[in-house]
Amino acid sequence: MDTIYIVTDVEIDGPTPGKNSMMSFASVATNAGGVEIDVFEAVLAPLNGASPDPLTIEWFQSQPEALAAATTNPQAPEEVMSRYVSWIRNLQGKPIFTSHPLALDGPWIDFYLQHFAGTKLLEGPWIEGRLFYDAEFCLKSFAAGRLGWPLSRCKPEHYDPAWMGNQPHTHKAIDDARGYANLLRYLLSL
Repeated sequence: MDTIYIVTDVEIDGPTPGKNSMMSFASVATNAGGVEIDVFEAVLAPLNGASPDPLTIEWFQSQPEALAAATTNPQAPEEVMSRYVSWIRNLQGKPIFTSHPLALDGPWIDFYLQHFAGTKLLEGPWIEGRLFYDAEFCLKSFAAGRLGWPLSRCKPEHYDPAWMGNQPHTHKAIDDARGYANLLRYLLSL
């Protein structure tokens, strides 16, 4: 079975999973050749007992289109994560969770998978039926290695727009996930 990269972007209302909430996320499933196979996107209702971080919300208020995309028609996290797990399991291949940077998106997806779907982002290879085939993949670190850049330079505003498929980085989860999927295709081609 072929590798499928699950290129994911999250939009959050603060820095801490559980204390804050994931507002929305999107994943673009792509093969190693960069062909988009399928997409998943969702807006999630806030977690019970969580509260938004004032600085994060202040920033989002300066981005009204991104805020609207991350908050319109939210669904219960347990419903979203159940659908997400089914979506991944129905893909034909070995899924590898991919994000830019992994240190931001990974903990959020892992928290929601554990709390609402009874699974984890990373499980040992001895676990039958694990959701993802292998360890997570940090696209930001991969970019630094492939481009020979310091990690601090690996940001959307420094990449050639063509590398990201001329997809503007809008802070709408689906737009950013698609841009990163294009970046992955470009980097794999080097």
